[in-house]
Amino acid sequence: MKLTLDGIKSGLLTVLIHLLLMVTAILILLPVIWIIVSSLNPGDTLLATALWPKKLTLFHYQYLWEETDYKLWYFNTLKVATANMFLSTALILPAAYAFSRFRFKGRRLSLMTLLVLQMFPSFMGMVAVYVLLNQFGLLDSHLGLVLVYAGGAIPYGTWMVKGYFDSIPRSMEEAARIDGATNTQTFIKIVLPLSYPIVTFTMLNNFVGPWLDFIFARLVLRSDCNKTLAVGLFEMVTGIGNTKFTTFAAGAVLVAVPITLCYMFLQRYLILGLAAGAIKE
Repeated sequence: MKLTLDGIKSGLLTVLIHLLLMVTAILILLPVIWIIVSSLNPGDTLLATALWPKKLTLFHYQYLWEETDYKLWYFNTLKVATANMFLSTALILPAAYAFSRFRFKGRRLSLMTLLVLQMFPSFMGMVAVYVLLNQFGLLDSHLGLVLVYAGGAIPYGTWMVKGYFDSIPRSMEEAARIDGATNTQTFIKIVLPLSYPIVTFTMLNNFVGPWLDFIFARLVLRSDCNKTLAVGLFEMVTGIGNTKFTTFAAGAVLVAVPITLCYMFLQRYLILGLAAGAIKE
């Protein structure tokens, strides 16, 4: 009888878990489905959209590519995101390796400083960022925007990658040093090949941030030729005369496509990198 009751409890728990997962999936997928269907709705305004339209059209996608600067925004965003991905990763990996493997004066203070910097929202430094970029003549430039993103990615990225490096046994590096390898050779030829999950996670994280960011892009960029996707799409639906919501929906769908594909193909590495990077010192 006890086993029967335990079996019933286990079955009920399983049913409740599956129901919870189903409700969560519906809550997540419904807005996604709605924005996709909205992009295929005829008409421009929010009131003209319907979840089950009588007619579907690709007019809004065609309008984006042919009648707006969407292609230019897409290229600008791709350029900024790719540049930040490589620059941020190039700054984070050596810094994380140094904190993980070497003991030097001020190491703990530096680590705590990086940890504290993560607690403050990045937009708190908007005024300082604006003044600095203006003084160096980097306002309204993609280079200035990339430098802002790269600098902001260092604290979180360094802590995350350092945690992963801590999990790699030091014995292999010590054996390489016995054979005459330098610290640089050990880092490049031994540590990095063993760190594909965290490197993949870091690169993708530093790509997605600029791809979806609006605040700093809006702050730094001014001219139409330098706008990114977030800024361009925002201006498409703001103002008294701008009511192209369905066109905005089409643009949002196209924005999500590359990110979704990246997460689908790199999911295994992302999970491994995120889990292994959460190791205490």
